[in-house]
Amino acid sequence: MSLDILYFSFMQKAIISGIAIALLCSVVGLFLVLRRYSLFGDAVAHSSFGGIAAGLLVGVYPLWTAYLVSLASALIITKIRQKFDISGEAAVAVLLSSGIAVGLILISLSGGFTTDIFSFLFGSILLVSTENTILILALTGSILIVILLLYRDLIYSTFNEEQAKVSGIPVEKINYLIVFIAGITVVTSIQLVGILLISALFVIPNVTAIMYRRGFKQTVLVSISFAVFSVVTGIILSYIFDITPSGAIVLLLIAIFAATLIIKSTGLIAKLTA
Repeated sequence: MSLDILYFSFMQKAIISGIAIALLCSVVGLFLVLRRYSLFGDAVAHSSFGGIAAGLLVGVYPLWTAYLVSLASALIITKIRQKFDISGEAAVAVLLSSGIAVGLILISLSGGFTTDIFSFLFGSILLVSTENTILILALTGSILIVILLLYRDLIYSTFNEEQAKVSGIPVEKINYLIVFIAGITVVTSIQLVGILLISALFVIPNVTAIMYRRGFKQTVLVSISFAVFSVVTGIILSYIFDITPSGAIVLLLIAIFAATLIIKSTGLIAKLTA
């Protein structure tokens, strides 16, 4: 494979943005998976679909309206979970369906599906602009700094919420922070894999990494490695074979997951982690 394609400006922006998004989704996604909120990213992504449709309808840049709607949706899920006797999974399912329904109605009002809509549904990382690349890097850096600063509180509230409360950790505020960060991460990642496949980046690398039964920090590193490898390789393969980057990335993640299952079934993971 020739590396000449890496000299193209659009490929450089795609790979840089992709690595940043892979890093962000791996870290944020691990907290969601450990909190049994694996479908949270899916729900927020589908609700942001309504925000994107609204932006296209009124002539506003769709990602800005998507950010607003996704953050509102994340807060709604948390409120429903706290105030009513409804499981987190049920709240996620309701929000997911609502976002799609609202989005479809707004799209029909704006004249039907367009190329812009399909790019948000399936991702368009090869078309990412310089401005969006800078935005992705800025958001990734900001979120990771916040996570590092609040690392202890996030860990305690994730693994033992009751003990965290006893220790004086503001668990409710931490929970809101997690959903706020997740909402921003989801919309930022839409450009890479699109609305329909966003949960793959949150869930698959982390579920795969968890099977290696390492400590939290090592699990994060393994998850990041899987995600970054899949993203970079997927982007390059998509250009070479003229296929969609999002599909290539997710299939690579699934391949790594399947390989891990095979390794686990043969007992090699136990030997590797002994």
